[in-house]
Amino acid sequence: MKLDGKVAIVTASAGAGIGQGTIRVLAIEGARVVVSDAHERRTGEVAEVLKSEGYQAIGIPCDVTNREQVEDMVRRTLEEWGRIDILVNNAGINRPGPVNEMSDEDWELVIDTNLKGTFYCTRAVLPTMINQNYGRIVNISSIAGWATASRDEAAYCAAKAGIMAFTRCVALETAKYDITVNAIAPGFIKTGMTGALTEQQQSALLSRIPFARLGEPEDVARTALFLASHLSDYITGQVLVVDGGMVM
Repeated sequence: MKLDGKVAIVTASAGAGIGQGTIRVLAIEGARVVVSDAHERRTGEVAEVLKSEGYQAIGIPCDVTNREQVEDMVRRTLEEWGRIDILVNNAGINRPGPVNEMSDEDWELVIDTNLKGTFYCTRAVLPTMINQNYGRIVNISSIAGWATASRDEAAYCAAKAGIMAFTRCVALETAKYDITVNAIAPGFIKTGMTGALTEQQQSALLSRIPFARLGEPEDVARTALFLASHLSDYITGQVLVVDGGMVM
């Protein structure tokens, strides 16, 4: 029970994938968890499933691009449990397309969801974490912002690279409060995004991964658990790549 008594928020944790995998791993390790997602019905359903399995969970719908909703999520969490120890900024979206054909709306949606959402959520929890002199923030970036260029994904790559730089800056600002801020850069994980790949695309992709398989959401979730627990107390401002060795 590495997180016994801790309170954790995971954004975009109602859909199948990294978010839900992470919220479950944190709950199993004893955390009281906040299922947060823009999809209200699914948010409540996932929270109820966790509660039925004996875990402490509440569901709070939240669109991370909306500052008021983010602040309301934090307020309701504090009303329920009185503290916030862990924040996993998982919410993200992609709208592929060449730059010369990209609309303002698609660019803004990708930047706002991935980068601005990370900023809104981080800013909202910091006063509480500073006051309690403890906090663990885990930002989900991507190898697309780490070491590879992806065709038709300029907005996504820019947002994920921005998350890494943001992570380092916030880590520097908050270390004196015993707050660690780290990022995870997943490779190709079994989610809705990779599920849309053709068999030929998957085969070409697997040939570039030494483990010759796509990652499971739990591969990222367990890394988030490590960064959220006492096992990583002396690690901050870092990016851990979880990609099966694809980028070395």
